[in-house]
Amino acid sequence: MEPTLSTRTYHSTGAVSFSTKGEYGVRLMAQLARRHGTGPASLTEIAEQEDLPRAYLEQLVISLRDADLVQSTRGAHGGYELTRPPEKIVMGEVLRALEGPIAPMICASDDPNHLTCARSGHCTVNFMWVRIRDAISGALDSMTLADLVPSAARLPSVTAGFIALADLATPPQGATKLP
Repeated sequence: MEPTLSTRTYHSTGAVSFSTKGEYGVRLMAQLARRHGTGPASLTEIAEQEDLPRAYLEQLVISLRDADLVQSTRGAHGGYELTRPPEKIVMGEVLRALEGPIAPMICASDDPNHLTCARSGHCTVNFMWVRIRDAISGALDSMTLADLVPSAARLPSVTAGFIALADLATPPQGATKLP
């Protein structure tokens, strides 16, 4: 008897998948988004919170820094932080920095300089791979880092505290300031 889909055992990660670079890198970026506006974050702290190897995170931030997604600060209170607000960082940009171009097959890469397949001129299924690539790219390019980390899940910003104090010092409209 042939096993049904619900009982079949699979031994791969799937037809279209991302590596641990992508997974761990997105988790790292989500942690940096949670801390956005609070100053540099330590990779040691993030590694502990996410249960990830610090040495691997050190490798990932190189690609993220090269893509101008994170910046580093040296020193006792140094670490990494986002170069832009989470609302301005598109997930497709993050995954391309970590994984390279979106390419379900060599003939359907979103890299304009990709290699072409010897069958390109007469292939009958290339349009399927291109549609898969476009669907994945469209999903990633329509989502930002802020979508993964709603503002309620973010740590209070250092500047938010200053704004709140400034609001207390400013009298409401029509009120008079006491001497």
